[in-house]
Amino acid sequence: MSIASTPPTPSRRTAPLAQARDHLRAVPPLGTPGTGSALPAVVSAGLSVPTLTGTVDYANFDHAASTPALLSVKRAVDTALRTYSSVHRGNGYASRVTTAWYEEAREEVRTFVGARPDDEVVFTRNSTDSFNLLARAVPRQTSVFVFETEHHAALLPWAAARTHRLPVPGSVRDAQALLRAALRSDHARHKLVVLAGASNVTGEIWPVRELASIARRHGARVVLDAAQYAPHRPLDLAELGVDYAVLSGHKLYAPFGTGVLVGRRDWLDAAAPYLAGGGATRSVTEAGVVWQDGAARHEAGSPNVIGAIALAAACSALRTHAEAVEEHEATLGGTLARGLAAIEGVETYSLFSPDHERVAVATFTIEGLDSSLVSTALSAEYGIGVRDGKFCAHLCVDALLEDALDPLDTLDSEDDDDSDHSDDAARPAPRTAVRASVGLANTAEHVDRLLSAVAELAEHGPRGDYTRTPDGWVLADDPRDSTPARPW
Repeated sequence: MSIASTPPTPSRRTAPLAQARDHLRAVPPLGTPGTGSALPAVVSAGLSVPTLTGTVDYANFDHAASTPALLSVKRAVDTALRTYSSVHRGNGYASRVTTAWYEEAREEVRTFVGARPDDEVVFTRNSTDSFNLLARAVPRQTSVFVFETEHHAALLPWAAARTHRLPVPGSVRDAQALLRAALRSDHARHKLVVLAGASNVTGEIWPVRELASIARRHGARVVLDAAQYAPHRPLDLAELGVDYAVLSGHKLYAPFGTGVLVGRRDWLDAAAPYLAGGGATRSVTEAGVVWQDGAARHEAGSPNVIGAIALAAACSALRTHAEAVEEHEATLGGTLARGLAAIEGVETYSLFSPDHERVAVATFTIEGLDSSLVSTALSAEYGIGVRDGKFCAHLCVDALLEDALDPLDTLDSEDDDDSDHSDDAARPAPRTAVRASVGLANTAEHVDRLLSAVAELAEHGPRGDYTRTPDGWVLADDPRDSTPARPW
C-alpha cells in the first residue's frame, strides 16, 4: 500500500461554514459574553467540604493541576448537547449545527492564542498529546533543545538521540546564554526549541520573546508550552515569535479531555497522520490511501466535539475578562507570596529570583514536615486543597531542592511487618514540595486561611494523628466521609 499526499482540495471538513450557518440563525450563540470588569464564575463556587471540626468552604489552591469549569462553559455544553450529533458526517440539521460549532470552536481558539492566518489548529486530548503529535511530525534528524525545567509533557516526547537537554538556569541571562551556546554547537538542518510560558513549579514567566529571538537567529523553530501561561496572561504567538503552542482545556476552566496544538502547517502536512482512521482520509482504494491535509490529517475518528466547544467557551470568557482575571490573581497571588515568605520555618522557591514576574503560583516547604503530610493536614484540618510532590517536573524540583534527603522523611522500619523490605522502608525519601496555585475559585479569605494554616503547621505541626503508609499519610479515626454517593 502506498501513502501519498496531494494538493489540498475543498472537503467537508475544510469547506466554508456559510451553509451550516444558515441553519444556525434560530440557535442560541456559543457562550454568553459578559462584562470585562467582572470575574467569570466557576461551577464549584460555594463547594463545602468536611474537616475534622466541621464543614467549610473549599479553598482550592490546585488550579495549576486542574481548574474548575466556568459557569459559561457549562451553559455552552448544555446548549450544545441539545443538538449534539455527528461531525463532518451528516447533512441533518443537528449534524450541521454540531459541525459548525466544532469549526467555530477552532476559530475561537485561533483568536485566543493570537495565531497567524495560515496556522493550523489541531484538537487533541491534552498538552501531552499535543507534544507527542508534534514530536511525530518534526522532520527526521531534527535537533530538539529543551530545558530540564520543563514539565514531563514537554521534556519527554522527543527522540533521545537528537535531544539536547539544557540545565536548569540560574537567571534569565543564564537561560539565554545556555540556549545560544547549544544552538551554535549544533548544525542540523532542522532545529526546534521547547519553551515554557510559565513554570508549572514556581509560576515564573519565562523570557519567551527573547529566547525565541535567539532561536530564530540560529534557524530554529519554537514550540511554546502555554498550559500554565494561557489561563493567566494574553497570548499572541505572532507577537512572541513562536511557531507552535500547546495548551490543555483542564488548565483553562474547561473539562478534561481536550487540548490544542496550534502552529505552522508545513511540518504537520508533511508528516504521516497521528492516527490512521476515518476523517483523516481523503480516499481509500485498493491502490492505497490519500490522506487529508490540514487539521483533519491528525484528527482521525469522531472528535470530542463537546470538549472543543467547552474549550472555546472558556477561551471566550478568559479573553473577555482578561483584565479582571489578571488583577484578581495579582492581588491574591501577591498576598500569598508575601505571607509565605514571612512565616518562620517556611522556604519558598524560585528559578530566577523571588521578585521575578510570575503567575499566582507559590511552591514551598515547611522545615521538618514531609510535604505530603502538609497537604494531607491542610485538607483534613482546614479544608484546603494543594498539590504536593514534584509536579511532573522532577528535574526542576530536584534542582530547586538540590535533591536533598530529609531525615524526617522516613518510614519507621519497626512498623514494617515485612522484614525483607525493612531496609527500603528506613531509607530517606527524596524531598518534595507543596504547590499552592491561585485562580478564579479563590477568595481573599482562602488566602488568609492558607497562610494561617501554614503558620500553625510550621509552629506546632498537625493537630491530627497521622500514620505514613505506602499509599501516603492516613489520618487515624478520620470522621470524614470519603466515599460519597456516585453522581449517576
